[in-house]
Amino acid sequence: MSRARRSSARERRADVLTPEQRKLCMSRIRGRDTKPEILLRHTLWRMGLRYRIQSRVEGHPDLVFHSARIAVFVDGCQWHCCPDHWVRPKSNTDFWDRKFEKNRTRDVTVNSLLKEQGWKILRFWEHEVEQDCTAVARRIRRAVNSIR
Repeated sequence: MSRARRSSARERRADVLTPEQRKLCMSRIRGRDTKPEILLRHTLWRMGLRYRIQSRVEGHPDLVFHSARIAVFVDGCQWHCCPDHWVRPKSNTDFWDRKFEKNRTRDVTVNSLLKEQGWKILRFWEHEVEQDCTAVARRIRRAVNSIR
């Protein structure tokens, strides 16, 4: 079979993993303590900023500065539909469309709730943190220092 025919046959196949294998892969996707989050936390700590990562603040922000009432979210490019990097899945599109829409709606709802409660919300894409973590950390430091 030619290479072109093999690749087109692969593209038509819905999934190469069994449902059990796919479930295991999906269960390993982290919801917290992702590499961009840890990188940002280390950078902020080196700058002398202290924060909380386990907080009862609405929406479960990745970082919380209680005294300044600042909530920081590091949004994954795929899960929160980054305009630069999001790729719509080709299989099971109805499920994924609902999932991504629910994520976006939840982000808007959480932002509104926190603003009503007097919090300042800072949201960053994971690619922003990965590309220039120091710049992201400086923005957070400016926001924290402007309120203190």
